[in-house]
Amino acid sequence: MADKLLKKRISEHLETAKLLLSDEKLQQDTENLAQRIIACYSKGGKVLFMGNGGSASEAQHMAAEFLGKYLLERKALPAIALTANTSTLTAIANDYSYEMVFKRQIEALASKEDVVVGFSTSGNSPNVVQGLKCAKSRGIFTAALVGQKKCAIDLLPDICIKAPGAAAPRIQEMHTLIMHSICEMVEATLVKEGVI
Repeated sequence: MADKLLKKRISEHLETAKLLLSDEKLQQDTENLAQRIIACYSKGGKVLFMGNGGSASEAQHMAAEFLGKYLLERKALPAIALTANTSTLTAIANDYSYEMVFKRQIEALASKEDVVVGFSTSGNSPNVVQGLKCAKSRGIFTAALVGQKKCAIDLLPDICIKAPGAAAPRIQEMHTLIMHSICEMVEATLVKEGVI
């Protein structure tokens, strides 16, 4: 039974990943986000990531890829996962509301040369919506990775990458694939240009 389930999930993953190959808009949006992050780092900025649940883990995962390294030995790149400080998250949620946990951190930590990236498989996470709105109101470049369905986040960020897939696990897997590609582009370019 486990063997059949694994094969089924691998098959679903491969079929979903194949959809990336034919989606020219998604590919262009991915390239554009990589270029914006390259520009951000070239100007001394940082990238701030946010999300809930599995997307919170993705935020921390991607911050780690930039802070540590992806494939190349190089200087650390500044990145913050707004999901990682439980004292901050619980204090803001307790004193204000859970919808405000990313907005308050962006107000305190983000600058105009930065990039703010939100992850939401549903595309409707109220706290990610509030975080993106706050960043945009402060003139900060914003991006989001969501699923393929129409959602609240669609028109909010400067770049909205809509991953294919109907199931949340497949969407999250595509978010990782897309972001790993961005990490590789950013790192290779900045090393080649001698920025890091």
